[in-house]
Amino acid sequence: MKPFVSLSRAMALGLLRDRASVFFILVFPLMFLALFGVLFKDAGVSRATVVQVGAVEVFDEMPAKARAGLDDVLEIEKSGDRAEALEKVRDGDADAAVWEEPGGRVQMRVSAADPVQAGSVGGVLRSVVDQASIAATGQEPAYTLTGGQVEDQSLQAIQYFTPGLLGWAVAMGGVFSASIGLVNWRKKRILRRLWLAPVRAGPVISARLGVSMLLAFGQTAVFLLVATIPYYGLKLTGDWWLVIPLVACGSLAFMSIGFAIGAWAKSEDAANGLAQLVVLPMAFLSGSFFPLDEGPPWIRTVSEALPLKHMVQAMQDVLTRGGSWSDALPAMGVLLATAAVFTALAQRLFRWDAT
Repeated sequence: MKPFVSLSRAMALGLLRDRASVFFILVFPLMFLALFGVLFKDAGVSRATVVQVGAVEVFDEMPAKARAGLDDVLEIEKSGDRAEALEKVRDGDADAAVWEEPGGRVQMRVSAADPVQAGSVGGVLRSVVDQASIAATGQEPAYTLTGGQVEDQSLQAIQYFTPGLLGWAVAMGGVFSASIGLVNWRKKRILRRLWLAPVRAGPVISARLGVSMLLAFGQTAVFLLVATIPYYGLKLTGDWWLVIPLVACGSLAFMSIGFAIGAWAKSEDAANGLAQLVVLPMAFLSGSFFPLDEGPPWIRTVSEALPLKHMVQAMQDVLTRGGSWSDALPAMGVLLATAAVFTALAQRLFRWDAT
């Protein structure tokens, strides 16, 4: 236990003293969260397009003055084909489709491609339905609006960006710290000293994993603290605490990728370049920065093979979509399988010194 504690302390202090690593692993991803939160927090819409399918009483019987005010924010197109209207929403040619069912139930469908626009349209339509209900009865609402999406549950901007950027931060921290750290230890002959020292490999590996886990948990805590302040307004739902085992499994997976890179690379520059080549494209192809719903089919196919995509999607499910173990366990399995594969690869490529 004593070698483990000593090594953990030395590794943690070494990481904290490296200001460049602290900035790029901890501060840099947080800057993206703060920037995206500000940019998309108050994003509004000018005039949204709504496809009205058939007769919708709250629109058709609206007083002329009220209808004129509604036309300032909504462009209402009429259609007799519900499937065609939904297809327009999927393709981005309309922002919402609306139709009325028996009992005064007004159905609305929006797209997840633009969550800000979808939220704005939903707010306007709910206001219209509430006013129509009051006008019809003067008491309880006579009409109700049921909202939904043509793809999946809608996310506000901060609710989408927080899990995505957190996943990217964990991936970047795991890959870069493991790859560059391993090359640096080999270059300074620390690995050879550890090999010759009366210390088994277990405490060395456990200490490295422990420090990386603490770093990832620290990233998670800071991200959630910042995102949940009232200004940004992240709302945690469901078993949100499942993000902890997801981050733990993600750290193992991306550290294993970093160890494989560090075992192969002969210099810190080579390790840094290869890590960049792995992490950055994977972040874009995994939906860390923007949804993949409207991307080409081949991108969605490729993303299924990337561990970051499964981690980000599972974190979105448990943090903002009310998900539970059924959403987290498949992603954890993919991450642990990734860790096993790249750990075996790193073991085959590993060498104690640069010669």
